[in-house]
Amino acid sequence: MYCHKTQIRVRYGETDQMAYVYYGQYAFYYEVGRVEALRDLGLSYKKMEEEHGIFMPVMSMNVKYLRPAFYDELLTLETSIDKMPEMTIRFDTKIYNENQKWINSAQVFLCFVDIAKKQRVKAPTILLNNLLPYFEKEI
Repeated sequence: MYCHKTQIRVRYGETDQMAYVYYGQYAFYYEVGRVEALRDLGLSYKKMEEEHGIFMPVMSMNVKYLRPAFYDELLTLETSIDKMPEMTIRFDTKIYNENQKWINSAQVFLCFVDIAKKQRVKAPTILLNNLLPYFEKEI
């Protein structure tokens, strides 16, 4: 299993009239978690697109709202991949507040699309190779 943590501070514009983080904002937080997890693996969305010709569109998202987050809180995003990707990849993200209370979680499913052919493809070899050390014990 691969796991990466990053932090993000809640900005004023991300909150609603009740001073809670607006529920739709969490999708952006999950993206931050995915982008930083890939970067930690030595990849980036930009590299996947420009060098490997692969888009990674979101297919679906399952979200649980457990507690609210508030303006200026420093949130910890824990993003993990618990299975080697094949035709799809699942990112699990848990969000914790400054008191280390679990406040939100999501499963985000993405697929891989060949940019030139506009067709779904298997997970790119570069991604599989970079993830392999985290799964070798399980294989």
